[in-house]
Amino acid sequence: MPSMWNRLSRVRELPVAVAFVTLVAITATLNPRFLLPQSIKDLLLNATIIAILAAGQAMVIISRNVDLSIGSILGIAGFATGAVFASSPTIPIPVVFLIGIGIGAILGAFNGLLVVTAGVPALVITLGTLYVFRGINNAWAGGTEHFSGDRPKEFSNLSVDTIAGLPIITLLAFAVIAAMAIYLAKFRSGRDFYAIGSDPEAAKLFGIPVARRVLTAFVINGALAGLAGVLYASRFSSVGARTGTGLELDVVAAVVVGGVAIFGGSGTVIGAAIGAFLLTTITSALTALRVDKFWQQAVVGGLIISAIVIDRVSTLRNARRLRLEQARQTTPAGAEGEAR
Repeated sequence: MPSMWNRLSRVRELPVAVAFVTLVAITATLNPRFLLPQSIKDLLLNATIIAILAAGQAMVIISRNVDLSIGSILGIAGFATGAVFASSPTIPIPVVFLIGIGIGAILGAFNGLLVVTAGVPALVITLGTLYVFRGINNAWAGGTEHFSGDRPKEFSNLSVDTIAGLPIITLLAFAVIAAMAIYLAKFRSGRDFYAIGSDPEAAKLFGIPVARRVLTAFVINGALAGLAGVLYASRFSSVGARTGTGLELDVVAAVVVGGVAIFGGSGTVIGAAIGAFLLTTITSALTALRVDKFWQQAVVGGLIISAIVIDRVSTLRNARRLRLEQARQTTPAGAEGEAR
C-alpha cells in the first residue's frame, strides 16, 4: 500500500484531476442543472479549443520556453478560415483545415527561428510577435467580420453534431492530445524535450539537437494554434480582427495548473488538457452558482499560484530525495556501519 501511494503521489496530473471531479460533484449538488446533457456539451465545447492550445503550449514549456503569440496565431487562422469560405464557398473542408494548420505552422516556425537564432528568451520574442501578428490581422481584417452564415452548414455542424454524446471537435481534440502524449512519452525525439527543459547544456553534451527540437516545438504549437483557429470559426458565430485576443493567458494558466513545470523539464500534455477543462469548468461552475466575475478571476489566479508553489515544493522534495539516495549509494558499507 505505501508503494502504491508513493506512485500515485508522483503522478503530476492527479491533483488537478481530483480537483476537477470534486468541482463537478460540488457544483452538480448545488445546481442539478449543471450536469444536464446540453450543459455537459457546452462544457466540452468551451474547453476544446483551450485544450488544443494547451497541448501545444505544454510542449513548448516542457522545453523551457513559452509562446505568448498563440492567441494572435489563432486569430489569423480563424479570420483566414472565414475569408477562404467567403471567397470560395465550395472549397472542401479538409483543405480549409490544411490552410489553417499551415498558417499556424509558418507563424510558429517564425517564432522558433527567432528564438533559436537570436538567443533572446522566448518570453520576449513571442511577446513581440503577439503584437506583430495581431497587427497583421488587424490590417487584414479591418472592420470586416465573417459570420457563420457565410460558411457551409457542414463546417458549422462540427461544433453541433455529436458522436456518442461528444461533440465532433472535442473528439478531434482528444485525438490530437492522445497523439502528442504518445509522441512525448514513447518516442526518443519526444523525450528529448524533457531533457532540454531539464538542462539545455547537458542535452547538447548528450548529442541532442537542441535548436532543432525547440524549433519543432514552436512549429507544432503554431500548427495546433492554426487548427484551433479553424475550430474557433466553426464554434463561434463570427471571426474578426479581435478573434483570439487574451487567450494566451488562459492557455498558459491551464498548462501550469495542469502540472507542467513553468521552468520546463516535466509535465504532460494530458495534464495540460485536464487543466484546460478544469479552468473552463471553474468559470462555468461559478457562473452557474451566480458568483461575481471578479471572484472567478481571483479563483483562477489562486489556482495558478498554488500550482506553482506545489510544483516548487515537489521539485525541492524530489531533489532532496535524490541527494539522499545518491549519498547512500556512494557511502561504503563499512562506513555506514561505523556511522550507525
